[in-house]
Amino acid sequence: MKNKSNFQVKKAEHSSGFLLWQVTTLWQREIKNALDIVNLSHSRFVILASLLWFKEQKIIVTQTTIIEHTKLDKMTVSKSLKTLEKNSFVLRTENKIDTRAKTIILTENGIKLAIESVKIVEDIDSKFFSKLNTENKDKLNSLFSELLL
Repeated sequence: MKNKSNFQVKKAEHSSGFLLWQVTTLWQREIKNALDIVNLSHSRFVILASLLWFKEQKIIVTQTTIIEHTKLDKMTVSKSLKTLEKNSFVLRTENKIDTRAKTIILTENGIKLAIESVKIVEDIDSKFFSKLNTENKDKLNSLFSELLL
């Protein structure tokens, strides 16, 4: 009598979700360890880096802008912004277009921390993804982009 499996795949390495989980876990562990040095959580880093990106693009930022860009949930963004504001890395000011929203900007300290932490994370990304050649990195980014649609 043949045992029927509860899984659709014969091997764990045939599961896209499980492989993504494993890769993400390894990558996030490296990011977390590096960001601990500058006392930033990964979520707060992503917000700071996004704010720096938006600043360079001359885009006015609200909490909604951050949520749409990062795909972080609303509560995580809200709590992270409160912490970043408390630590004087961001300011929340009246939004001139929508009085219900706040415009979020980096302080000088926030800019410095964002620049420092972006360098840290980009160095990790470069090392982590160095196993892939340029063509495969481009393919990977294209596939990730498809999944975001």
